[in-house]
Amino acid sequence: MELEILRGKPVTERADAARNREKILAAAAGLFAERGVEAVTMDVIAAEAGVGKGTLFRRFGDKSGLAVALLDTRERDLQERILSGPAPLGPGAPAGDRLAAFAAAYLDYLLGHLDLIRMSETASPGARYRIGAYRFWHRHVAILLGELRPGEDPEALAHVVLAPLTGELAGVLVREYGEARAREALTLSVAAYIG
Repeated sequence: MELEILRGKPVTERADAARNREKILAAAAGLFAERGVEAVTMDVIAAEAGVGKGTLFRRFGDKSGLAVALLDTRERDLQERILSGPAPLGPGAPAGDRLAAFAAAYLDYLLGHLDLIRMSETASPGARYRIGAYRFWHRHVAILLGELRPGEDPEALAHVVLAPLTGELAGVLVREYGEARAREALTLSVAAYIG
């Protein structure tokens, strides 16, 4: 199904499959919020959703697949605000202001969904870079860096700018220093490329 989405073909989902998907996502979101991502098993999610384990595993593969699905709506919201929302996050502001606004909005998203993002990014080696949303963030940052730093390699540099904005690092910073200090440090890591 994901391949059909990437190719631009309309995806028609059976009504029972759509209901099961929604039941699974609602159960997972509730259990993750209540118990924490690490403490919840796929068996518990299937039981809470009232579906068979096979249905759950076929649809999502594992907890990281569930994390990606749960994050999808939130990512699309941020992407929409970047593409057509008000400046400075949306179009119409100078590249430096847009990059700073992106960093602030992305940190809100990252810190608000830290456990899910960490799981989706670390499911397997390089998982973060295969997520469609990461490719969107990377392209956006590369475009802004191309305006800010002409003559440099914006695509490679975009990876460097995004590198500290991971669930893994943010989790360590929050645990060791608290959310305010984590946000400040991560904001400064992006700000270094604006000036």
